[in-house]
Parts: sequence; structure tokens; C-alpha cells
Amino acid sequence: MATDAPASPVLEVRGMEVAYGAIQAVQGIDLTVGAGELVCLIGANGAGKTTTLNAIAGLLPLAGGEIRFLGEPVHSLPAHKRLRRGIALVPEGRGIFTRLTVEENLRMGAYTRPDKQEVEAGLARVYAMLPRIRERLTQVAGTLSGGEQQMLAIGRALLSHPKLLLLDEPSMGLAPLVVEKIFEVIQTVASEGVTVLLVEQNAHLALEFARRGYVMESGRITLAGSGADLLADPKVRAAYLGE
Repeated sequence: MATDAPASPVLEVRGMEVAYGAIQAVQGIDLTVGAGELVCLIGANGAGKTTTLNAIAGLLPLAGGEIRFLGEPVHSLPAHKRLRRGIALVPEGRGIFTRLTVEENLRMGAYTRPDKQEVEAGLARVYAMLPRIRERLTQVAGTLSGGEQQMLAIGRALLSHPKLLLLDEPSMGLAPLVVEKIFEVIQTVASEGVTVLLVEQNAHLALEFARRGYVMESGRITLAGSGADLLADPKVRAAYLGE
């Protein structure tokens, strides 16, 4: 199963390999994310999904292959330079600064940006999108609920003004109602033109929201297609949807 390549790719991964010593965690994968797309990457624990996002963000070196962002190779750039170009990661576990306030966490997302007026406008947009976060600006981030911490992590990433947002397991450990709200926020972000690559344990929900998806097994991409096609695929339903 395959889908046509996007006409305007923001992210192109070709033959990407990532290794931890002798362990080949990602084995020559190809994936593409087009401008404005919401694309998901699903698979079992240990399939290589988080490793893939970390490599795209620049947190892990490549053992082979290439990563192109907006047509330019970026796989040799360190993470902070990829961030300045517009690649932002919301990591698994959220990675918030627990001893800082909510507002301080948000402003850390904009530390690479010199355009202070635009930063303030970005804060206003985040506050409008995440009203619960706005109500807790002076609260220490470590005292927030899990769902609020996830919203804060997304808001912090948005303050970097990303062109590509990488989301790693945003629903992990959250109650169903909170997960629904998180996905509403993700959908809003995508509808505003931010390109999104989502790794998500809730395969059914991810495929419902995503335009396209990839299935990863043992470090390889084994299936690709539209979200609807993957939802209907018997292999995907048996392996990831409990059917």
C-alpha cells in the first residue's frame, strides 16, 4: 500500500539509518511529509519511532542516509540549528522545566527568536489555543496535571514558530477526555498550516486524525497509506487496533 508523494515536501527522509552501537535501530527508512500535512508514524514499542523523531530533530546522528528539510540537507546540522530553521520536537515525556513557571517554560520556546513583538503575538496565539495554560502562567510547571504539562510542552514548541512540529506520544499516560482535548489542539495546529509528524501509541486515534500514515516494525517502514486506508487494512487492525 502506498500513496503519492506530496507535491510540496517539507520533510524528506531517504535511506535513514540510526544505530546504538551494534544495534541497528532504524534500518534505511524513507518517509515524506508534505506542506501542511498531519502524518502519523505508528508501530509497537521498540519499533524505532522515537529514534526516528530524535534523529530528524538532530538529537541522534545518522549511520546512513539523509534528511532534507524544505529541500535542503540538514542531517549534518546540530539540533539547535535545525530548531532555528523550523524543526521543533515535543519529546516523549514532555521535557518541561518542572521548577520554572508556566510562563517561563513558554518563553524558553522562543529563546532563539530575536523578533520580540512576534514572540508576544505568538504567546497571545498560544494563550487563545490553550486557555487552561493561560490561567496557570504563574504556577510552577511541575505542579500541573499530566494533560496540562502536555499542553504546555506543545505551547512551548509553538513559540519557536516551527514549520515542522514533531510530536512523540502526546497521549501517553493521559485520561481519554484529556487525550481528546490534546488531539483537538494538534488538529488546530495543523489547520493553521504547521506541518506535523506524529508518533502515537493510540493508533486508531492517530489514523483518524492523520491524512497519511506509516507503519514501522523492527526499524523498517512496512506499510504506508492514507489514514483511512490504514484503518481499514486487516494487518493494521489485527496488530495495532486490537481487532
